[in-house]
Amino acid sequence: MQHIVIIGATSAMAEHCARLWAQAAPVRLTLVGRDEARTNRVADDLRVRSPQSTVQVMTADFVNASAIQHTVNTIVARAPIDVVLIAHGVLSDQTTCQDDVLACDAALQVNGVSPVLFAEAFAKPMVAANHGTIAIIGSVAGDRGRKTNYVYGAAKGLVSRYAQGMQHRLAHTNVKVVLIKPGPTDTPMTSDLKAKGQKMASVEQVAQDIVKGIAAGKPVVYTPGIWQIIMLVVMHLPRFVFNKLNI
Repeated sequence: MQHIVIIGATSAMAEHCARLWAQAAPVRLTLVGRDEARTNRVADDLRVRSPQSTVQVMTADFVNASAIQHTVNTIVARAPIDVVLIAHGVLSDQTTCQDDVLACDAALQVNGVSPVLFAEAFAKPMVAANHGTIAIIGSVAGDRGRKTNYVYGAAKGLVSRYAQGMQHRLAHTNVKVVLIKPGPTDTPMTSDLKAKGQKMASVEQVAQDIVKGIAAGKPVVYTPGIWQIIMLVVMHLPRFVFNKLNI
């Protein structure tokens, strides 16, 4: 039975990925969240959908390095890991982060530093076992800094560079690192953007892309796929053109 660990299991993307995994075949799921009640609700739903699966719940402090290492040690001691999906994050408000350095620090920690610390902590035992996949959810926002979300984008840029470095480091092992870059997706986290009229991808489709990308061991998964083309254009816009855009 495949053992899948989900960090940030209450996120909409993570929850829909878990449903796809549990409905495809019986799995062992370890769900890690910050809110015990919400994480248990996700677990209960999965148990109904897949009675033959095993679902365990853990809560953790996501912004304390010692707590992150302890959480990973506890999970690894229970069973070898086949897949870990690192999915937590908060869509921080750019204006608030500009006005409040504490808010800026919190956004960078939870969206950037925390995911890469989890990835690094899981890498050691998975490399020792020479097996498994580490999947990290980044964002298209990390591809180029933009005035409307550069704090969030910078955090996700850290995730992207870190994942690239791990891919290089682990290229000659059987451990895969999958970097996932979703575009704006219809989840509770993006409700404010949706209210402003921004077009959103369905979370169901994004989850399918994530699960397929992990199964294939793809180095980078843009979802929906059109965002790979969009961001290729954005990244190569000359500065004098880019600076005229209100994006």
